[in-house]
Amino acid sequence: MALKDSVGFEVSGANARSLEAIEQASHELRCYINDPVATVDRALAESPQLTMGHALRAYLHLLGTEPGGLPVARAACQAGQALPATDRERRHLQAIDHLADGRWRAAGRVLEDLSVEYPRDALALQAGHAIDFFTGDSRMLRDRIARALPAWDAGVTGCHAVLGMHAFGLEETGDYARAEAQGRKSVELEPRDGWGQHAVAHVMEMQGRRRDGIAWMRSNPEAWSRDSFFAVHNWWHVALYHLGLDEVDEVLALYDGPIYGKTSGVVLEMIDASALLWRLHLRGVDVGNRWNAVADNWAPVATARNYAFNDMHAMMAFVGAGRSRATEAVLEAQRAAMDGAEDNASFTREVGYPATQAINAFGDGNYAETVRLLRPVRSYAHRFGGSHAQRDVLDLTLIEAARRAGQNNLVAALLAEHAGKLEVRAD
Repeated sequence: MALKDSVGFEVSGANARSLEAIEQASHELRCYINDPVATVDRALAESPQLTMGHALRAYLHLLGTEPGGLPVARAACQAGQALPATDRERRHLQAIDHLADGRWRAAGRVLEDLSVEYPRDALALQAGHAIDFFTGDSRMLRDRIARALPAWDAGVTGCHAVLGMHAFGLEETGDYARAEAQGRKSVELEPRDGWGQHAVAHVMEMQGRRRDGIAWMRSNPEAWSRDSFFAVHNWWHVALYHLGLDEVDEVLALYDGPIYGKTSGVVLEMIDASALLWRLHLRGVDVGNRWNAVADNWAPVATARNYAFNDMHAMMAFVGAGRSRATEAVLEAQRAAMDGAEDNASFTREVGYPATQAINAFGDGNYAETVRLLRPVRSYAHRFGGSHAQRDVLDLTLIEAARRAGQNNLVAALLAEHAGKLEVRAD
């Protein structure tokens, strides 16, 4: 008889030790802590027949948008497909198969249906939530989780993560009061839940509550940053608060410390580094040679053609470092991506290519062209993923480009619009 996990699902191919390890890996992923890849590998070493071990290994190599993770994920998926599986497990493998081939929306739909049938499957909710984020589907960020909430309470393993995901979905749909309440509940249940912490950080960013945000993030950084592979992004949020307060020296100290002091080659961390330096660049801040380290690390993956949101941030780094050949290589790769069959073709065509061109035009001093490219795109920029806080860089670039192009009436209008987005204008 198959063993069952902590919420009662059968786990095909598990023995006691492998079940314990995959439960640990799942907890690590839910909190974004430690090394869930190593933990799931240990589970598979204990039981190579562990179907969900292969599925979890695949997700871990897919949900970071790392080009090098794709062949690992495909191999893991194939290994899982060759093993006995329950209906729930087969659906996971089907979603992974779609995702590994760049069919983000199809994967999200499979996981949506899975969650309807198995609302206590936290991994299905988390993987689906990540897909909704990467495809910019703010409604599903909220509603995918809301549908499952009746099946969860504080006594169910992983409830903190479900509350944190719901909080982020509420924030991305503008329900800030409920988002903050859910995010705080998440962190109360599990102080190490980096996503719940992050959801509240987003609320405070969107409301302009910068002092509150700094207090929230600095009240217990040990909990959300220790051994966390999400710490860089949460420190990035701290830097945004300080930037909003014009505390540039503190922003640079954070950049040189927990954000990019180790010059990471992890894609999601390079995005944070590029985005922060670009915001400083827009303000005319001299960041010295910091661009070069980011550009060096983008170079091996910048033409991977797997996710347009990444392309735009690689372009920022190449523009900042003055690497014209690399900027053209990114645009060439995007032109090829638009001919592909993957969902990234539409991400690139609709938003990624014009946005990346706009960043390049800004670097060339062609500010009127930057304005021309960005004005239509920003209305549907969610289609290539990211959060409101991340996509704000497009508005900031548009405003600065319009200012440098001498389009003063447009600047005034855009500044008024931008200020009006804040529900609360503190500080």
